[in-house]
Amino acid sequence: MKLNIFKQIILFIALISGMQFSVSAQEKISNWTPEVQKELFGYCEKNVLINELNIPEEKADKIGQLNYWATLQKFKVQENTNDTFATSNEVEAELIKKYKALSISNEQLKSLMERRKANTNADACPLVTFSFNPQYDTAQKAQMLLNFKAKYRKDLIAKAGVNGRQADQLIDAEVWKQKEACSISKIPVTDFNRIRKTVEMYHMLERKYKLVDMTDQQKSAAIAFLKQVQ
Repeated sequence: MKLNIFKQIILFIALISGMQFSVSAQEKISNWTPEVQKELFGYCEKNVLINELNIPEEKADKIGQLNYWATLQKFKVQENTNDTFATSNEVEAELIKKYKALSISNEQLKSLMERRKANTNADACPLVTFSFNPQYDTAQKAQMLLNFKAKYRKDLIAKAGVNGRQADQLIDAEVWKQKEACSISKIPVTDFNRIRKTVEMYHMLERKYKLVDMTDQQKSAAIAFLKQVQ
């Protein structure tokens, strides 16, 4: 009971102060099914392997398949139904052999194993993390657009180097995102659809940005400004 009262107090403070909550769409849930963990890999870890470890996409996909195989094997070990491996360590040892067969560099293999050991795939990544302001949950979109334009349009034009039409499109996209984030926040963290909806939100937001027809520099500046003011 005390815990519930405490949560209510925190929410009240947030509502009166305009506090924004940053939320992982997964909150380090470790009991996802192997199939869901495979899907999560595609959202998060795959991009890291490609962009940070310089692993080609084709090999990154194969690593995802191998991780899925290892997860299945470990589930069978836990259930005492694995006819090949007796322990999780044996599965990991075989997984390393399979990684090496992909002909990745020693440095890439080392980084890959370090990330796996740290269980970074269970941590939040940008594509499944969102922020929401509880004040926007019940706010009408039309009124939000008016308020955002009154508060931010002029500075957005100046700081991002966009014109009035572009600023209006960016504000419209931001208001849409804020409303979507409030909606997603209601989905339980144990429901993987929370992650799927978050990914869908960012993909749609990216499509909205493309319609604005701005340079990468303008886009980065606009996103930074909107993030700062929110």
